[in-house]
Amino acid sequence: MANILIVDDEETFARNAAKFLEKGGHSVRVALTAADGLEACAAFGPDLVVLDYRLPDMDGLMVIGRIRRLDPEVPILMITGHGSIELAVDAMKAGANDLLTKPVALGELRQRIGLLTERQRESSRLRYFEARERDAGQLESLVGDSTVMCELRERIRRIAGIEAREALPPVLIIGETGTGKELVARATHFCSERRDKPFVEVNCAALPANLLESELFGHERGAFTDARERKLGLLEAADGGSLFLDEIGEMDRGLQAKLLKVIEDGRVRRLGAVQERQVNVRIVAATNQDLEDHIRLGLFRADLYFRLRVLQINVPPLRERVGDSLQLARHFLVEFGQRYRKSGLAFTPAAEAALVSHPWPGNVRELRNLVEQAVLFVSGASIGPGDLLLPRSPEARPAELSAPGGAMSADVRGSALERVEREMLVQALAQTGGNVSRAARELGISRDTLRYRMEKYGIGAATTGH
Repeated sequence: MANILIVDDEETFARNAAKFLEKGGHSVRVALTAADGLEACAAFGPDLVVLDYRLPDMDGLMVIGRIRRLDPEVPILMITGHGSIELAVDAMKAGANDLLTKPVALGELRQRIGLLTERQRESSRLRYFEARERDAGQLESLVGDSTVMCELRERIRRIAGIEAREALPPVLIIGETGTGKELVARATHFCSERRDKPFVEVNCAALPANLLESELFGHERGAFTDARERKLGLLEAADGGSLFLDEIGEMDRGLQAKLLKVIEDGRVRRLGAVQERQVNVRIVAATNQDLEDHIRLGLFRADLYFRLRVLQINVPPLRERVGDSLQLARHFLVEFGQRYRKSGLAFTPAAEAALVSHPWPGNVRELRNLVEQAVLFVSGASIGPGDLLLPRSPEARPAELSAPGGAMSADVRGSALERVEREMLVQALAQTGGNVSRAARELGISRDTLRYRMEKYGIGAATTGH
């Protein structure tokens, strides 16, 4: 819903329009003169201005110019009793976004306001995230026929089917790093009646607390030093849809309190704003951490945790998904084979046996990355065990220096890749002072995957120099 300013000297119309729009959930202020309207615009920071053309103290076109200096982006709907093509052209040139001729039907006024606010929300939303294919949010993207995966898809269906007249309860997704929590969040949204509404996502660990607050709640122009223009927050951009908060356990406690308030009453206030705005957003949160442990340590609010876990989804690790690792590997092989124009690739029986026996501490993400590496470096049509960057068994024999005909063998190529990978890990850890979390972010992998690789290559504190 929007904060609306009506500037019109016909008090009866202005008051009736305000009451009508407020019944629809909007927050409305009325100004009967241009001077009062400009003052309210500066203090109130409306999302939309309904402006009369003829005002007692100033011409409407002049008022548009003044408003545009205060806020270059706020939509302006001009109302006039003298409709003409010339006036419409002048109004648009001055900066109006739409024009209505009196007498104005309140239903049409509400419709025009809805179109303008949605247009503004859409344009702002494009600055926050890149639209993705909707198919990526379907249940079919959760590959696997194991019992636990069938149960997971059924739980998602049931949760996605829940609808309510008011705000929906939040969803908490629990799972180890790399299990596919984002795919679960997307499926929860795109399998629901909200599928045609926005799905907005943000990683709580990727932004410092003050920046994350600005991203979530938005800000008014001048709210802080660098706030040169109004910015719509992610909570408003996701109005009617879902907001996915990944790594919720990393959120600052002060921001946790504000998020809880949004969940409880469905109202948000931009930084630097006076008025609150009503939003209808389903919060979907995910974490790979033990939030109850965080509560004991004073890092996470118990009240927010219990509010989030009204509907909880546990995503199983890959080691518990019997038979899924090979199915996933073949799925990724087709995907990357098409991407890198290497169609027709296949795993050898020995490679498939290695994939099945590996414990996958980095879960699906580790498997996906491994298959992509294999596709990139394989020279033939078959991918064998030597093409996979998996730990070798103790009985593995030393690799030959070269294959017949002078071609480098798969084992040698694997060893070379391992040396390169080990050096990259050592450098990243050295540059971050041995901080595993920061090094993992620099490398674009999970902390669990990095720890696994460190153990695999014997990288410890002494190796990194700390």
